Amino acid sequence: MLKKRMALVVALGLALPAIGYAQTSAVTATCKDGSAFSGATRSGACRGHGGVKTWGTASSESPSATPAQTGTASTAPAATAPAAKPATRATSTGGPGQVWVNTTSKIYHCPSDRYYGKTKHGEYMSEAQAKSGGFKPDHGKVCTAS
Repeated sequence: MLKKRMALVVALGLALPAIGYAQTSAVTATCKDGSAFSGATRSGACRGHGGVKTWGTASSESPSATPAQTGTASTAPAATAPAAKPATRATSTGGPGQVWVNTTSKIYHCPSDRYYGKTKHGEYMSEAQAKSGGFKPDHGKVCTAS
């Protein structure tokens, strides 16, 4: 009798977590910069992309959802994103010699900096333009090598 009870407890212990995982549905979102996100949870969605513009579910928007961020956006949001947002973030990354300027704090960040392209208010420009515009380097570090 005790063996049957233990077998039942073990079987339920193994089966119940699988049921909980089977009911997890994927989540999708369109980021404010026009890129798409798909994952298992909403946590961290569109981090570094300006936040979430709209939420959706994977079953209604995308037949094959992966739990990673993708850099491509669907055609409808990509067509409307540039008109809705100013041209300060025209590219997703700055080109060579570009720094990220935080227009709120008046500080610019180098490509090797962790805040490069990730602050809410900013734009890409050359380091010379940033200096002439009165922006200061992050922690006094200049980006160009002498």
